[in-house]
Amino acid sequence: MLTYKAPLRDIKFLINDVFDYQTHYKSLDNGENADPETVDMILQGMADFAENVIAPLYQSGGEEGCHFEDGVVTTPKGFKEAYDQFVEGGWQGISYPEEFGGMNLPTSINLIKAEMIGTANWSWSMYPGLSTGCINTLLQYGTDEQKALYLPKLVEGSWAGTMCLTEPQCGTDLGQVKSKAIPQDDGTYKISGTKIFISSGEHDLTDNIVHIVLARLPNAPEGTRGISLFIVPKFTPNAEGEAGERNAVVCGSIEHKMGISASSTCVLNFDGAVGYLIGEPHKGLKAMFTFMNTARIGTGIQGLAHTELSFQNALPYAKERRSMRTLSGTKDPEKVADAIIHHADVRRMLLTQKAFAEGGRSMIYHSARYADKMAQGIVNGDDEEFEKWDDKLGFYTPILKGFLTELGIEAAKHGQQVYGGHGYIKEWGMEMIARDARIATMYEGTTGVQALDLLGRKVILQSKGKIIRDYTSSIMKWCGEYALDKEMRKFVWALTKLCAEWNTLTVRLMLMARKDREIISAASDDFLMYSGYVMMGYHWARMAAVAYEKLENGGTEAPEFYKAKIQTAEFYFDKLLPRTSGHAEAMVAPSESMTSMEIDHFAFLD
Repeated sequence: MLTYKAPLRDIKFLINDVFDYQTHYKSLDNGENADPETVDMILQGMADFAENVIAPLYQSGGEEGCHFEDGVVTTPKGFKEAYDQFVEGGWQGISYPEEFGGMNLPTSINLIKAEMIGTANWSWSMYPGLSTGCINTLLQYGTDEQKALYLPKLVEGSWAGTMCLTEPQCGTDLGQVKSKAIPQDDGTYKISGTKIFISSGEHDLTDNIVHIVLARLPNAPEGTRGISLFIVPKFTPNAEGEAGERNAVVCGSIEHKMGISASSTCVLNFDGAVGYLIGEPHKGLKAMFTFMNTARIGTGIQGLAHTELSFQNALPYAKERRSMRTLSGTKDPEKVADAIIHHADVRRMLLTQKAFAEGGRSMIYHSARYADKMAQGIVNGDDEEFEKWDDKLGFYTPILKGFLTELGIEAAKHGQQVYGGHGYIKEWGMEMIARDARIATMYEGTTGVQALDLLGRKVILQSKGKIIRDYTSSIMKWCGEYALDKEMRKFVWALTKLCAEWNTLTVRLMLMARKDREIISAASDDFLMYSGYVMMGYHWARMAAVAYEKLENGGTEAPEFYKAKIQTAEFYFDKLLPRTSGHAEAMVAPSESMTSMEIDHFAFLD
């Protein structure tokens, strides 16, 4: 059976030693509430909830799945009771204003919470997780009346939220949205259309579900410029602000999926449902991106979650399972064979998972500080402040989402491989992690979409390469601080060369695009993965620098903890960072070999 233990020592190493969250919190309006004692109490409380309440439901919930009958979805056994405990603990409102019932703590604490519950039970975590983006959208674009009506229930957790974008004819290309919104004399709208792949679109955990829906007004412009955003509650609120009459939105079915079967993925049919406009007409996509960027960070956490869970369960198995003797000599002479953790190839798989998990966590926790600033702009109604930090976070978002979810799949594969044949058997749970991890690369835009967003839109169109120059400059500045440090020299030298190469590759692609129009699309996936490996390398170097300092001057952890950080950093730089070479060579190869084949020549089956 799969088990989960919150990695609190690693979490505290990052927030206290690497990123100094306490100093960061002093720059926030709500940072004074996040004193060390409060943060520790929240981390321990969430760890207890994740380990003891929802982790035990992971395999059983996945085995049972959701039940659907006549438009009603029933979640697996134990999910409702766990959700009630979640609401009772006030966990949904950690990072939301006190005026709506929240604790008014920084967003970064909520993201740490999301990591714990997501690693313990990703399917369960999606139900409260979808509400986060709904709340953020209402905070930024809702009217005072809409906020007063919906946010207290959503922040409490007694109501849940969704995002309704995808339709049968379109996924990422939202310009094809056909759902209609007809204005009514009372200021409401009648929403009609079908939405598919709606996570948490129907369930039995809350009294109401607030759908955030993209639809078109009559005579709206074609494409994305004609999309508006609406609140469509499952039950329209009554005069007392409680769930009232049933709205004309019905779950037509739930999907039978490869994984995350305990999370309801719904087809929702809107048949003249009462809706309420959010923000300005025809500008719904801009408002929805608040929701989508929240979800993309959350999906990056999913990549981390599956990596961590795979590693945590592969490690004890590798210590116990015995097979053959190691090439360097017998390690367990009193046993019939050596534990497989002594074999170098098994260590390669374990260390890869460890490096990806701890490196990915560092990347997310760094970005979480930007999310804190961005959220502060939303709460204060400061659009300039919001956009400043949203732009900074925008560079990280496709890398966190695309790169970390791809690593999550690789880590799950390694976890299965450590188990050998047992990794393919349901009772151990490793095959479930592999199945559940697979969707993460498709949520909120596939890896290819994230890659094109990074290279095509953010690096080339929006910044003409400046965003890479600025980021590598920050790395180089940091490297300069350790240029004479003999212990750090190996990391600094490798990063210095990669920063120069990253800029050179970006310029080459920009020049190649003048003649080869397809090169950006052809190169984008390699560019994304290259960017991710370099970024993670920078984070491992930073962690190694802190570990060296703590070994010399003393820290809160035992010396072995810091030595393990340094050794993992060395493994990453020796065995994983060299992958950049292949991506670098591939991204600047001409696109012709990818684009020249005639469509009819892809297969000859007649």
